[in-house]
Amino acid sequence: MVRVSEHIIRHDDGTSTGVWGIYTLQSAFQPIFAFKEGKLSVAAFEGLIRPFRDGEPQSPVTFFGTCPAADRLHIEALTRTLHLLNAGACLPQEASIFVNFDPSVFTDRHIADKALRDMRLVLHEAGIDPRRIVCEVTEQKSASQETLYAFVEALRANGFRVAVDDYGADDSDITRIKELKPDIVKFDAHWITRLMESGAGFALLTAMVQSFEDQGIRTVFEGIEEGWQLELAERSGASMVQGYVLARPELALTSFRVFGEVAQPSAEESKAQVAASPAPAPQARPARAFGRKVAP
Repeated sequence: MVRVSEHIIRHDDGTSTGVWGIYTLQSAFQPIFAFKEGKLSVAAFEGLIRPFRDGEPQSPVTFFGTCPAADRLHIEALTRTLHLLNAGACLPQEASIFVNFDPSVFTDRHIADKALRDMRLVLHEAGIDPRRIVCEVTEQKSASQETLYAFVEALRANGFRVAVDDYGADDSDITRIKELKPDIVKFDAHWITRLMESGAGFALLTAMVQSFEDQGIRTVFEGIEEGWQLELAERSGASMVQGYVLARPELALTSFRVFGEVAQPSAEESKAQVAASPAPAPQARPARAFGRKVAP
């Protein structure tokens, strides 16, 4: 039986790293910003794993691709544990923490209950209130719909919020929202960008955001990389935004507590910071003319 604690190295600065085979694993966190009265403020952070081999960074896709299916449950537990321990050491105490869950590894309620019991012990050690945790249910297939529903109910029973990841308005996505009734929906970055490139697409995007808000579901636009996208995200009514235009993921050695101590820029200031960046030609990005203000 694999003990997650045996794969964790704790450091004097309060952070932790993981070891799995030839890989060293570190936590990175990317801020998620909320729109509030014309300003952007950090509302949450998403935990992302960063593998290293012989000191050189590796793609997470490469790392997970080399892991046997039989180890996936244990690796998932290890990466979540790392994120939570490092969140307790590095993140502002008021920020929410997004962590990923692959529903395909929770094949029955017993496995889910044990994983969540272990997670609560880690939260207690890290000094994190369970209500700060947002569990991102990724798009991997679960053993059955009943298993998925039971897993989501177990998350809620432990006091966690639930987010659906990579929403793209396919029929399966819409059904998933109706059945899981998440607290938060994270919109797929490529799908958002496509819709933003036309007036009709943006109108559909805005209507979907409003529909979710009417149901008490908050929305996150992922992959926001340019100023015009940030402006349209704000105009659409999206609750939160995440992307390189605002902040890149940083390793947990960084003290993110500064986000809780300094005033955040307004949405206009954030857009101004990227306004000088090279922009694609209007014919390549119709949304630039549609969504981006001309600088005075």
